Amino acid sequence: MLTIPFDARRFRSTAEFYTRYRVPYPAALLESVAARVGLKPGDAVLDLGCGPGVLALGFARLGFAVTGIDPEPEMLEAARAAAAEAGLPLTLREGSSYDLGPGTGSFRLVTMGRSFHWMDRAATLAALDRLIEPGGAVALFHDRRIAVSPDWQKLLAELSEKHSPGRSESRHMRRNPDWRPHEAVLLDSAFAAVESRGRVFAQTLTADDILGRAYSMSVTSPEALGDRRQAFEAELLAGLAAMSPEDRFHEVVAAEAVLAFRPAELPPAMRA
Repeated sequence: MLTIPFDARRFRSTAEFYTRYRVPYPAALLESVAARVGLKPGDAVLDLGCGPGVLALGFARLGFAVTGIDPEPEMLEAARAAAAEAGLPLTLREGSSYDLGPGTGSFRLVTMGRSFHWMDRAATLAALDRLIEPGGAVALFHDRRIAVSPDWQKLLAELSEKHSPGRSESRHMRRNPDWRPHEAVLLDSAFAAVESRGRVFAQTLTADDILGRAYSMSVTSPEALGDRRQAFEAELLAGLAAMSPEDRFHEVVAAEAVLAFRPAELPPAMRA
C-alpha cells in the first residue's frame, strides 16, 4: 500500500493561516459524531495530527477530555494559544502516529482532521486498535467542494506545480491509481464497520481568502515556496482578479466525517 514519506515539519509556517482559512467543521457535525459514538461528558478523545486544534477545541467545547498530538511545534503553540483564549482545557503533546504506544493512553474516540493520508494508515489503525476502548471509534474528518464559481482550483494547482514542484509529489501520490481510499483501508482494519455523515453549506471567498488557504497547505506553505512566494502570490492574485473583478468566489462545501467501529462491538441491528 502506498504511504507518503513522513516529514515531521511538513506544515511548518502554516499555523497562522490554517484556522482562519481552511474550511470549518460545523459544530453540528461534531455533535452528530459525538452522539453516534455515545460520548459522555469527560470521555477521552484523541485528536491525532491536531494542527492548531480546530477539532480538538471543538470536542473540548462539548465537554470531553481532549488530547491533541502533532509533530509541528508551531501548530501546537497555536493550539495552546487558542485553548487559553477560549478558556478550554486541552492536553497537547508533540509527536505523530508513529509514536503511538501503550503510554499514549486509552480513548473512546480518535479523530483525524485532514491528516490520515500523511500516515502509514494500516499501521496507525493497528496501533489505535490497542488504544481505543471497547465500543469506541475512529473518525476521519475532511471536506470536499461540491461546486465552485468561478473555479479557481485549476489556477492554484497549476501555480503549485510551477512554484513548488517538490512538494507536489505527495499530491501526485494520492492521485495514483494504486492509492487506496481511506474507506477501503478501514474495511481491511479492525475498524471495519464504516459509515459517514456530514453537513453541506455555502460560503463566499475573496482572493485574499484563497491566498490564505493556499498558505495553509503544505504544498504552497510560505516555507515550501521559499523565495518563490512573492511570484506565486502575484500570479495567483492576478489570475483571481481576472476571473472575478468583483472579488467574489462562491463555493458549496461538504464537511464530512467517516466513522469506523469494530464490527463485533456494534449492536446486532447495526451490523451490516
